[in-house]
Amino acid sequence: MKWLSKLFRSGLSRREAAAGGSRNPQLIGDENMLWQAPPRSLDDNSRAQKEKEELDHAIAVSLAEDLKRPSGHRWQTEKDEELARSLQEGLNPPLYPPYAPAHPQYYPCAQQRICGGCKRDIRYGNYLGCMGTFFHPQCFCCRSCGHPIVENEFSLSGRDPYHKSCFKDLAHPKCEVCHQFIPTNRAGLIEYRCHPFWSQKYCPAHEHDNTSRCCSCERLESWDARYVSLGDGRSICFECMESAIMDTDDCQTLYHTIRDYYEGMNMQLDQQIPMLLVERQALNEAIVGEKSGLHHMPETRGLCLSEEQTVTSILKRPRIGGNQFTGMRTQPQKLTRKCEVTAILVLYGLPRLLTGAILAHELMHGWLRLKGYRNLNPEVEEGICQVLSYMWLESEVMPESKNMPSSSTSSASSSSSTFSSKKGGKSKVEHKLGEFFMHQIANDSSPAYGGGFRTANAAANKYGLRNTLNHIRLTGNFPL
Repeated sequence: MKWLSKLFRSGLSRREAAAGGSRNPQLIGDENMLWQAPPRSLDDNSRAQKEKEELDHAIAVSLAEDLKRPSGHRWQTEKDEELARSLQEGLNPPLYPPYAPAHPQYYPCAQQRICGGCKRDIRYGNYLGCMGTFFHPQCFCCRSCGHPIVENEFSLSGRDPYHKSCFKDLAHPKCEVCHQFIPTNRAGLIEYRCHPFWSQKYCPAHEHDNTSRCCSCERLESWDARYVSLGDGRSICFECMESAIMDTDDCQTLYHTIRDYYEGMNMQLDQQIPMLLVERQALNEAIVGEKSGLHHMPETRGLCLSEEQTVTSILKRPRIGGNQFTGMRTQPQKLTRKCEVTAILVLYGLPRLLTGAILAHELMHGWLRLKGYRNLNPEVEEGICQVLSYMWLESEVMPESKNMPSSSTSSASSSSSTFSSKKGGKSKVEHKLGEFFMHQIANDSSPAYGGGFRTANAAANKYGLRNTLNHIRLTGNFPL
């Protein structure tokens, strides 16, 4: 490097010249002792000025040559410039020592780095650079587990780093049935099923691998929580089984409560309609014996009989043995037709609120027939029956809300409040189940039960239940 060699030569000649003259050191002995340096002569000043001009010219020539070089050599020039400045300062020492303030002041240099973790200077050793920030190796930690990230690859969520395994545990959904990570499909995407109410996530394969589903809440059976088999192809989870009604005697109190609810709305039933709790097979046989009527498929849970039949009812509730019920006692019972309604049948083994919703629906069928509502199309009849089922659930789940129709009398309201005070508090599980059953009614996709309910509910909210029923009697349709 030409200009650097020239600089060394000029510096050497200066030292040689200084050696020939008188020696007056600026600092001698103790570093705290200061001696006044003799003033420089005009010749010394002119010589120093000349050397400075030569040095500046050499630096300018070197920079011009550096601009012609490839960019890869430029880093060396920056080092050379720093070296030249240090040599120049050594050749031209100040006349007086620099002033040292009482309190030291620190100025960040161009290469200063602050750790993004501990916020301290990174003075020496290895460091990491990520997201425009520097880190001590021990300060670059996983946001989830808090341990340092030493792997070559890691995951980012916003500006938070994670171990790849920690991020997978955090972000990759796990199946709530088999408790494994939900696999990706052929396109590399995570595909899973999710219950619209319970938000239960599970692998799509569990819909076809005979995994049991609760006949009440519809949740799939988890591998670490076994369901109880009802013995007729249905299974029930333990949460739903807490309030399940298992025989006809258990259901009588609930049945009379719902009849009282009807009477509280001035919808008295003039006939005593028998009510039986039956198995699935007995209910299906009774459906076949009916000559008319629409039934909710694929699973019918209740039936309002109009024909005379012999039905097997559950006389004594079964016991739980392992994961199934045992010791059930049944009794055949002949139903004779004394009025337009022979009996109301309800599937056994369902929670109290679901059993009550079914009873409210079927009892409305009986009320319509006893009051002379004839030849209604399925959307109208099933829709208005679902409205009564929904209203009863609402009175149980949200008793403080305004759940009575606008045509209700003051006596009906007082009657309803009396029943609410007798029921006592419900558990959080039962309360959530009631909300789910209301969700089922409101979001049913069938034309009669779903579409009919939404049209009937809109009419009842707009005109009142009594006016809606009167309009149905006259026209066979809902008021617009």
